[in-house]
Amino acid sequence: MIDIAVNGLVKSFEVGSILLDGLTFDVHEGECVGIMGRNGCGKTTLFRILTGEIAPDEGEIVINAGKKLGLISQIPRYPAGSTVEDVLRTAFAELEAIRHKMEALADKLTASAPKTLLDEYDRLSNAYHVGGGYEQDTEIDKICNGLGIPQSMRDQEFDRLSGGEKTRVNLARLLLEKTDILLLDEPTNHLDLKSVEWLEDYILKFKGTVLTISHDRYFLDRVVDRIVEISAGKAEFYSGNYTFYLQEKQDRFNRQLKQYEQEQAKLKQLGYTVERMKGWGINNRVLYRRAMSIQHRMERIEKTERPTKEKTLRARFGEKEFHGDEVLSVKGLKKSFGERTLFSDVELTVRGGERIALLGDNGSGKTTFLRVLLGELSGEGKIKFGPSVKAGYLPQVIHFDHPERTLYDTMLYEKNCTPQSARDRLGAFLFSGEDVFKTVGTLSGGEQSRLRLCMLMDEKINLLILDEPTNHLDVASREWVECAIDEYEGTLIFVSHDRYFVDKFATRVWELENGVIRDFPCGYAKYRSIKEHEAAQSLRQPKKKEKTVKDVGSKELEKLVRRLEREIAAQEEIIAALDAALGAAATDYQELLRLTAEKQAEEEKLETRMAQWEQAAAALEESFGGYEHE
Repeated sequence: MIDIAVNGLVKSFEVGSILLDGLTFDVHEGECVGIMGRNGCGKTTLFRILTGEIAPDEGEIVINAGKKLGLISQIPRYPAGSTVEDVLRTAFAELEAIRHKMEALADKLTASAPKTLLDEYDRLSNAYHVGGGYEQDTEIDKICNGLGIPQSMRDQEFDRLSGGEKTRVNLARLLLEKTDILLLDEPTNHLDLKSVEWLEDYILKFKGTVLTISHDRYFLDRVVDRIVEISAGKAEFYSGNYTFYLQEKQDRFNRQLKQYEQEQAKLKQLGYTVERMKGWGINNRVLYRRAMSIQHRMERIEKTERPTKEKTLRARFGEKEFHGDEVLSVKGLKKSFGERTLFSDVELTVRGGERIALLGDNGSGKTTFLRVLLGELSGEGKIKFGPSVKAGYLPQVIHFDHPERTLYDTMLYEKNCTPQSARDRLGAFLFSGEDVFKTVGTLSGGEQSRLRLCMLMDEKINLLILDEPTNHLDVASREWVECAIDEYEGTLIFVSHDRYFVDKFATRVWELENGVIRDFPCGYAKYRSIKEHEAAQSLRQPKKKEKTVKDVGSKELEKLVRRLEREIAAQEEIIAALDAALGAAATDYQELLRLTAEKQAEEEKLETRMAQWEQAAAALEESFGGYEHE
């Protein structure tokens, strides 16, 4: 069954500039499809058309009737003073409406109430139960734990959150809404590694349909079934994940280039034949007509376009020669804000040529640690750089002192270079033609990162510090940055949630967790293996018990078993009585809520008693060589 059908979609925002040009594709029920393409190719525009936010110039969108569609790229506005908890609970608006109707009906339900009212209350009660009305708190806790939204954030006003935090809360709200079709626009941009992995697991278990725009190559590899690439306003299809897409795209390029070269060779040979036959046919009409026939055949041949590769970045970091072994040493480093300590007792040494990834959850203090190293923030302890070390820093949030200047003027004023040198450097970073006269303030986040890298690469440095260098960059731009870093031979310290990037460059991992930096002298794959092994070990370790049954004598064990049996029987009677009370309270909403909560608590007690009885009975059987339950 098709959930989304896109037919002949055309959309332009400027005269003569067509963004989508006859875009056509289908998405089947249960698929997870990755939407790829260069920044500005129309991916987000497609999502806005799918949700009805904007209308196409031509073409149509058909969404499977009865399917609920949700998008997170746009963050809705909420009433002033709304907390994060309030925002999350808007996901249950329909259930809350049902609850209010039930409460209104409950006031009217008396012994003489008509049957229609009782039937309506039963219908609403069933809808509330089936819709998960009694599991709202559990669902919210599960989603918030997975996406790293602590209770402290849930109590904050939504408007006071950062852009990244708002996106995370909005994603949680969308997941709580139980939509049938998820549209995810860069869902991993503001998530830390644990949250990204949780989201991947959620999508893999999700029974609905997913369309995702993402530049996270690990994410695409793990979750998508196929890829639709938007190129020149049309759709190219790849029936696999990112790794398949990458190989298939190269294979298609090679096939098209080979076909183009063969056609050109054939046309060249035919052209040579035509010219010779025309020369011979000056006095021979038969040869001349044959030459013209061949020429007409050449014109009718359907010609393959010469495939072109995207422009690549032609730049590298300017490097300063490093003398010595030790680039950086840190002793007893500590940083606190008020009563909160981000990290303490940090002891680290960095040697020349190392490539170190600093990993940790959002808010753990990674950016603060980098800024303390660079002297932008004060901290306790000692930081010592080697005598010939010169550092270059790319911050997570790019800031320009004069956003009103053009790219060209920014290079002239801030890098003190010649007009031709400014043009050459900007061109190496794919800012060419009229692009150089755009004002810096009008650039996208990815373009600002690219401009800052352009300015940074000109400096002679031997310690490069990067804070989320691939944020806001499309796949091609990420590859450009990777090429430049690949050629850089100095020392590298970086923060990144892009696992592809971390895996490619890290030769050492620093993990910042619970105020402690733990040093792993290995790459990302080995680091992950160590963490998974440690997690498995912790699960295998037995939980501490107040008193184990093996410490109890056989007579005491027998008494314990009998006592537990009596308690289990009593507990079962309590639950049976609650079941009867629930049936009697079917028309009393408030009493129903109270009894449901009470029954759940009693069932948990019963499970605890049963587990204790099983353990005691097994120990008694082992003690006597057999135990028969009466």
